[in-house]
Amino acid sequence: MRLTVLAGGIGGSTFLLGLLKARPDAEITVVGNTADDITLFGLRVCPDLDTVMYTLGGGISEERKWGREDETWVIKEELAAYGVEPTWFGLGDRDVATHLVRTQMLDAGYTLSAVTEALSTRWKLPVRLLPMSDDRIETHVVVDDPEQPGKRKAIHFQEYWVRYQAGIPAHQIVAVGQDKAKPAPGVLEAIADCDVLIVPPSNPVVSVGTILGVPGIRDAVRETQAPVIGLSPIIGTGPVRGMADKVLATVGVASTASAVARYYGSRTSGGVLDGWLIDSSDAIQADSIAGAGIHVQAVPLWMTDETKTAAMADAALTLAEAVRR
Repeated sequence: MRLTVLAGGIGGSTFLLGLLKARPDAEITVVGNTADDITLFGLRVCPDLDTVMYTLGGGISEERKWGREDETWVIKEELAAYGVEPTWFGLGDRDVATHLVRTQMLDAGYTLSAVTEALSTRWKLPVRLLPMSDDRIETHVVVDDPEQPGKRKAIHFQEYWVRYQAGIPAHQIVAVGQDKAKPAPGVLEAIADCDVLIVPPSNPVVSVGTILGVPGIRDAVRETQAPVIGLSPIIGTGPVRGMADKVLATVGVASTASAVARYYGSRTSGGVLDGWLIDSSDAIQADSIAGAGIHVQAVPLWMTDETKTAAMADAALTLAEAVRR
């Protein structure tokens, strides 16, 4: 079975662990979000790609679900002693090695795809990990300026997310460079040639949304012969993890499973979904989702361990077969 997954960071990588448990023999290609990428201290950092890589490679911090296990922070402390900004984003000592290698290779002329393949080799990943694009794309957020009341400014998504914890009013989300970007090699083929395309419970605006926003990718998803199955990142009125409700509000979407399904839209009406899994507690929303032309199934969606996450993956693939028929 050939499976393609459009993945953000923590939600996508956690789901992938369950998918691998459910289908250990599947050929899985992961298209990772790169619009969270940022250059810090002269190093190119790709948070979502690294989270997938560390998680599936067994190096992720189990407590934080990002960064490395057994991490130390000497470099961060030394940079702070020199007064180097930003102080709100710290790179662990083990993590720095990844960014050093990536930056050196990029500076030497390698593409991000080639760099990601090289880094993935060290971790012996059980999936093929592709960046959504080799071109530079960075998400910025237009916010009320905390330092100048009454004014607005655009800041990098990481500053909005990490420094301000999405706690300041946001008015617009812009993926800078996206309009001129191209899908990375292998991305369109992975979408066209898979048996099932899965949209895991990642942020629908700044993770999956930015992947779909790369010119050519949304059209490829609409045109693939494979069923496209998504899993809701919202249970009740809140995100499974993180602050997806904040960015959903910025684009005028309510924080509910039904609203997110409609935001993605049905492939029968120009959207990207054939099927949508919602949590059992949200079963009352099923009729609304079905009314939008999307097959829907209510199952437990809390990814509390690999066994439960594998059951979610099984449910997604079962729904795919129902859609196919």
